[in-house]
Amino acid sequence: MFDWKKPTVQMLGRWQPWHDGHQELFKRSIKKTGQVIIQVRDVHGASGGEGQDDNPFDWDSVCQNISEGLLKDNFERGIHYEIMMVPNIVNITYGRGVGYVFEEETFEEAVTQISATKIRKKMREDGDLK
Repeated sequence: MFDWKKPTVQMLGRWQPWHDGHQELFKRSIKKTGQVIIQVRDVHGASGGEGQDDNPFDWDSVCQNISEGLLKDNFERGIHYEIMMVPNIVNITYGRGVGYVFEEETFEEAVTQISATKIRKKMREDGDLK
């Protein structure tokens, strides 16, 4: 069961849509503490910042995409992760180190090249997304 008091990795994003790159990031994240909070920026129908205006998936769709994706690797919501909606966060600021570690994960080229922008374009070409 997800333990709200246990050290947890935070993943913050738009997840428009959840894809294999996000899946790989999650797999690395879960190894750090055994559980992850996936924070979904509330950007449906809004801009997520410069160059981030294409946000066709609503909260329910994002949650479903994440859950279906993670279930493929046997990760279950409420056990390995939780999903939380957050405001349209565009800046993260902190005053001093108080137990937080900020890490950028790097991946092999094949994972780095995965792009939600390209995925949305293909979905539109295939008629799966307006």
